[in-house]
Amino acid sequence: MNIITTTEALAALCAEAASEPYVTLDTEFLRERTYYAKLCLVQMALPGKGPERAYIIDPLAEGLSLDPLLELMRNPSVVKVFHAARQDLEIFFVDGGVIPQPLFDTQIAAMVCGFGEQAGYETLVRKIVRAPLDKASRFTDWSQRPLTDAQLKYALDDVTHLRQIYEHLSADIRKSGRETWVAEDIQTLTTPDTYITHPEDAWQRIRTRGQSGKFLAVVRELARFREDYAQSRNIPRSRVYKDDALLELASTKPSSIEALGRSRLLLREARRGDIAEGILDAVKTALALPQSEWPRAATEDEQLQVNPALADLLRVLLKAKADESGVAQRLIAPTSELDAIAAGKRDLPCLKGWRAELFGNDALRLCAGELALTAKGQQVRLIEIPR
Repeated sequence: MNIITTTEALAALCAEAASEPYVTLDTEFLRERTYYAKLCLVQMALPGKGPERAYIIDPLAEGLSLDPLLELMRNPSVVKVFHAARQDLEIFFVDGGVIPQPLFDTQIAAMVCGFGEQAGYETLVRKIVRAPLDKASRFTDWSQRPLTDAQLKYALDDVTHLRQIYEHLSADIRKSGRETWVAEDIQTLTTPDTYITHPEDAWQRIRTRGQSGKFLAVVRELARFREDYAQSRNIPRSRVYKDDALLELASTKPSSIEALGRSRLLLREARRGDIAEGILDAVKTALALPQSEWPRAATEDEQLQVNPALADLLRVLLKAKADESGVAQRLIAPTSELDAIAAGKRDLPCLKGWRAELFGNDALRLCAGELALTAKGQQVRLIEIPR
């Protein structure tokens, strides 16, 4: 197997790759014990067949610098091909300050090309490459050395088959004229904000039934502190305190170490030291805020007033459009956006770009009473309603 463990060998590989139209890439990492993913392996394959032009790059090898690889990631003449690229790109952005471009994500492309809602890599290997894929090593510890032969084979399979998948999907997309469709969705992946977590917004990920502004203010400050603390020490959020403990603290609003010690859900390590002080400061800060600065939960009047009959019609229309185009329904519009349309919302992704052409424009016409739906056999048809 071609295993790269020195900067010189990596530089030679990347120089060779720079003359190719594309490379396929994947990473293996660990995240269970850290806030940021720990990169353990990078796999790269150059155009060709078989394992001869497939390489494993070991970022844990002593003295190896990934600078030649990062330079390749910036090379505008080489397409970087990933499957389900988001986590891979986050690693390159956080560790190297670069987002690989130009980019091609085979998962997005497959959903555009009719491979269904869950276009998993194993599915594409089976349907396009027509080869078996051994996933037994998926959940192994990639930080251990030496790696086993089974791990190395698994890692290489993730980029060797990807070459054929890329060539098949890119040809299909060119033939259908849907290049701009894929480009629109990939643009989100190449935007740095996609990979930046803002501590002040962390509270919005927490599910809470509490509606009072004071309660939400404490939730926000506790979530902000937890995010800052976890980021600065590169530990998982749950190692600081879990969501259920955060919500308990927001309810009890402890003002002293003694009060903190009465928590049922807080980890023992969080009841003293820096975390305990951070919790008490966060609660104190939240309680000192004027009411005008409290977060505001949506009132009943602001919540979506969904027309259920219209929402059902939009679901029928979406299915018809997805079946006709071969594009996965979830890629066109999630259920939440259908409900939002039925509630009168209009600033939605499914009403913009290629989604508007495929579905959104007709969805609005359906809402306006300009279109009707009828069924003939298994087929749903649209009928113009004369004014």
